[in-house]
Amino acid sequence: MLYNWTAIKGIRFEDLTDRKIIEVSVDEKRIALLKKDEHLFAFAATCPHAGAKFCTGWLDVQGRIVCPEHKYRFEPTNGRNTSGEGYKLRTYPLEIREGLIFIGL
Repeated sequence: MLYNWTAIKGIRFEDLTDRKIIEVSVDEKRIALLKKDEHLFAFAATCPHAGAKFCTGWLDVQGRIVCPEHKYRFEPTNGRNTSGEGYKLRTYPLEIREGLIFIGL
């Protein structure tokens, strides 16, 4: 698949806090970023079910993203809904280049 690789401005990998979800804007898209155990994940900033913002959500003890509104859970590696509702969270590929974060859109 071909991606348009875009640098996420103003954020470097080492500046991110472990296990904290933040929201950024990239090419007019709202994207959530998560640094977890020295890995970085990017996914849609809002829940595919009801649109709650993941930046007010959290990670459960298994490291899954929890939606703050209905507590639906998603795997950050692939967006799979692990609590059984059948939704899929849009994920994006990332590359770290000289400390800068690039996202494939």
